[in-house]
Parts: sequence; C-alpha cells; structure tokens
Amino acid sequence: MNALVVGADRLGNIPGVLAEYGISIKSHVSGRDRSHQRAAGALPSGIGMVILFTDFLGHNVMRSYRDAAQREGVRLVCCRRSVCALKQALGAGEACGACEHAGRQLRVS
Repeated sequence: MNALVVGADRLGNIPGVLAEYGISIKSHVSGRDRSHQRAAGALPSGIGMVILFTDFLGHNVMRSYRDAAQREGVRLVCCRRSVCALKQALGAGEACGACEHAGRQLRVS
C-alpha cells in the first residue's frame, strides 16, 4: 500500500517501520510550506493511506488532509512522530480490520 506522510522534516526510521507493514511512502509533505497550509486538493493518485504526524502539524493542515482523506475514502492514521506511536496506530488498525469500525480514523496520543 502507498502512503502520503504529512508532518516532520525528517522521517528517520519511519520508512523502515512502514515497510514492516507492507506500506511504502509515495509522498512526504512536511506541512511547513505555506502551500501545505491551505486546503489540500486531491490526494496523489495511488494513495491508500494518509499518515499525519500530529506533533509537527498545525490544526489547519491536519484538518485539510483529514478532510481530503475522508472525501476520497482513504484510511487515515494520526499519531506522534515516533516509532512506538506509529506501530501502535498501525497495529490497532490491523486488529480492528474486520469490525464495524474498520476504515475509521485511528488516533494514538
């Protein structure tokens, strides 16, 4: 699955963690540029997941990408930029994949 990662200047070990779950980063947006802070248009083609690193994003940027993911029916994962928080968020989605809440936003604080 391809992911759009929003937040953080550097990703460090994050690509390796995502690879363990069969996820590759198709695009990374830091969220610092003024153009990122406006309403997000359509997500890049082929995106199956949007990952928001909440400790590196402003509210407007988060809302913009959250709304874009919901419009396009793409899975949304919100967590802090740490390996542990990301693993926890991704693990919660797998464990809950078959239940009535599948496809809803996952949030880890």
